[in-house]
Amino acid sequence: MRYFNRILVLILCASSLALADDRPNIVFILADDMGYGDVQALNPESKIPTPNLNRLAAQGMSFTDAHSPSAVCTPTRYGVLTGRYCWRSRLKAGVLNGYGEPLIERDRPTVASHLKQAGYHTAVIGKWHLGLGFQKTDGKWDWSKPLDYSPVDIGFERSLVIPASLDFPPYVYIEGHEITGKPDRTQPAIKFPGFLRKGELGSDFSIIDSLDHLTKAAADEIRASARAERPFFLYFPLTAPHKPVMPHPRFQGKSKLGPYGDFVMQVDWTVGEVLAAIDEAGVAGNTIVIYTSDNGSFMHRTRDASEPNHVADAGVQAYFEGDHTANGPHRGTKADVWEAGHRVPFFVRWPKVIKPGSECKRTICHVDLFATAAAVAQSKLPPPGTAAPDSFSLLPLFRGQDGRFERAPVINHSAAGMFAIRDGDWKLVLGNGSGGREAPKGRRFEGPWQLFNLADDIGETDDRLSSESEQAQGMEGELLRILADDRSRRR
Repeated sequence: MRYFNRILVLILCASSLALADDRPNIVFILADDMGYGDVQALNPESKIPTPNLNRLAAQGMSFTDAHSPSAVCTPTRYGVLTGRYCWRSRLKAGVLNGYGEPLIERDRPTVASHLKQAGYHTAVIGKWHLGLGFQKTDGKWDWSKPLDYSPVDIGFERSLVIPASLDFPPYVYIEGHEITGKPDRTQPAIKFPGFLRKGELGSDFSIIDSLDHLTKAAADEIRASARAERPFFLYFPLTAPHKPVMPHPRFQGKSKLGPYGDFVMQVDWTVGEVLAAIDEAGVAGNTIVIYTSDNGSFMHRTRDASEPNHVADAGVQAYFEGDHTANGPHRGTKADVWEAGHRVPFFVRWPKVIKPGSECKRTICHVDLFATAAAVAQSKLPPPGTAAPDSFSLLPLFRGQDGRFERAPVINHSAAGMFAIRDGDWKLVLGNGSGGREAPKGRRFEGPWQLFNLADDIGETDDRLSSESEQAQGMEGELLRILADDRSRRR
């Protein structure tokens, strides 16, 4: 009888292994305000050490024409999770604050809800910035009440988040629907580089330790998820190098490029901790790691070495270009419709599929995560009328099958709501300025439009609107069609 039982156990174990889910895990790391030029793998002239991001690029694929759907925080995060451009939502410009009401509707499919339904364990750890359900009593915030909306209501089984950017109060952690440490102090306002707004500070919250705290939680989540019988999806939106530029003391002074450079080093270390957790868990071979940023860097560029700069004065929000170019060769800064606002680092490692050290020059956008996740999870992508209306799968690009990748033109969007459209090498801006922070700021839909050919003018210095009017007219019509429609994905 014992022999029979042993045989039965072996049969059951073999059956269990045969049925084991071998679909890849997905770890999506979203830096906050990291520029294209902050990473040495993309900017060899950078003096800021980024060994872990360099390693990720060497082991995977670098996308050199990748774009955030917006040049600022909230709308990009909306697009990442819903596969839908945020300008289709109620938020047409700007961002939410820490007390903002939920932007993603409870019934709107997200990457997390789709993967959860497909059998994935789903988790978010980090910066949320999409609105939460804080409660009030007699018109005042009641920190003793659980939230009535959090990421767990739109598909995340595990959620540990801060409400918004780290410069926005309330400064608290939210686990599920609960605030982990009720506010018992007030954080005073601080000027740049440690820029903070005055507001409530949780009893267990330390500004300077927050990135470390979230990094440990993410690494622990990876190790725990890897022990389960099903694949996992971890969305890990970082708090840095966004303001407050407050690197942990162990990084201070390391870059020789001021607090911002030190903070970039800490972000790179954070990526290393995530990669180490994946390695330790023994799942590196079948885990897709995506690293990118929600928009470009807020650090301006000066061309005169005699002007104030961040290296000489930490309170200056600009680098002399001979010291560092946070946004690489691109024009503008965070918030702009120009390339620096939204052309961002984008690395993907998937050892089973992606060729190490490969490069992809196709134009892609963060809204493509939804369709990509559905493809690698082997689950059917819902019709565009019900979910992910602007999302296109990057799986063919991962496989090196560029000819099989098709997507609608990518739409760029600035902080003030200015639009641009990409058609191959051509970029048309439907406005007369940056639409953000760099002068001239201009206004959206006020002429003259701006037309650039990025193949030979990556710095957007040669406006070719007058000489290529027919090209501009065709792109204008396509952009207006996409704006008027409720989708850019047709099937």
